[in-house]
Amino acid sequence: MKELKILPNTIVFEGLDGAGTTTQRNKLVSYLKEKKVPLFETCEPTNNMIGRLIRDILQKKYTTTPSALALLYSADRNDHLYNNNYGLLTQIEKGNYIIQDRYFYSSFAYQGVNLAWEKIEEINPFPHPEYVIYIETSEQVCMDRIEKRGEAKELFEKAEFLKKVAINYEKIFSTLPKEVKFLKIDCSLSVEAIFEEILKFLNF
Repeated sequence: MKELKILPNTIVFEGLDGAGTTTQRNKLVSYLKEKKVPLFETCEPTNNMIGRLIRDILQKKYTTTPSALALLYSADRNDHLYNNNYGLLTQIEKGNYIIQDRYFYSSFAYQGVNLAWEKIEEINPFPHPEYVIYIETSEQVCMDRIEKRGEAKELFEKAEFLKKVAINYEKIFSTLPKEVKFLKIDCSLSVEAIFEEILKFLNF
């Protein structure tokens, strides 16, 4: 496939940890499957080799530097997009919609807290998706939800850090090319109300 500026029929969910992106992605996947829409559901970090290493670092099984972690995300993303066996470009060629939890916007938002913006930009020369859905959530709401999970907190799950992440999200989304269809939703809406807004936005 030729190099693309925009990934067609690709829908990316973004938000702070605890914002509910995975919940909404799963609801959309179930809805589209009922409608017999061909799709490929995925997430970043991926469940492939590099992605699993990233997850281990996030769960504090290993430590590394901010630069090394950012490079791992970039490598995982490159494989996720361009691997000839299972990459997203291959899935798009097959006619599938891509329903994805997180993409390179998360690298700007999260790694951008500790690294220069230019560095993140340099290592993430990837095409934009056709659709971006951002669930806007305060860091305190996210921390409350994370606490209720009763699980050990991951590397980035701290209120002060998430506050900086939210600022970075606003920054990166202010630079989206006009070809990208963008929806920002207030997380104070109910799960069902958020999903209804998503369906209207996508025209499904």
